[in-house]
Amino acid sequence: QVQLVESGGGLVQAGGSLKLSCAASGRTFSNYAMGWFRQAPGKEREFVADVSRNGITSYADPVRGRFSISRDNAKNTVYLQMNSLKPEDTAVYFCAAKSNPLSRYDYWGQGTQVTVSS
Repeated sequence: QVQLVESGGGLVQAGGSLKLSCAASGRTFSNYAMGWFRQAPGKEREFVADVSRNGITSYADPVRGRFSISRDNAKNTVYLQMNSLKPEDTAVYFCAAKSNPLSRYDYWGQGTQVTVSS
């Protein structure tokens, strides 16, 4: 089992920045690919960004160039730096982990709310 706990959400004005953290425990963090997802009210959960075990990153088109995902294996933590935030970025943000890069995500955090005011 892997336990994931997100933090860093909050209320920010459009154009501002937030940095989310996701602390993992329970298994060897470096063995897991990590991802960030978000779900806005009334919408499906959507992919935001991910980082492989080897540090390779990918991003959804709406956030590319504004968000940056990183991981610190020594701290068992993955981060999501969010810059130039827009009201449409408002959502609950979840981190997730998977041991098999070709599989679906196995473990999910409880989420952290990000609200961007216009």
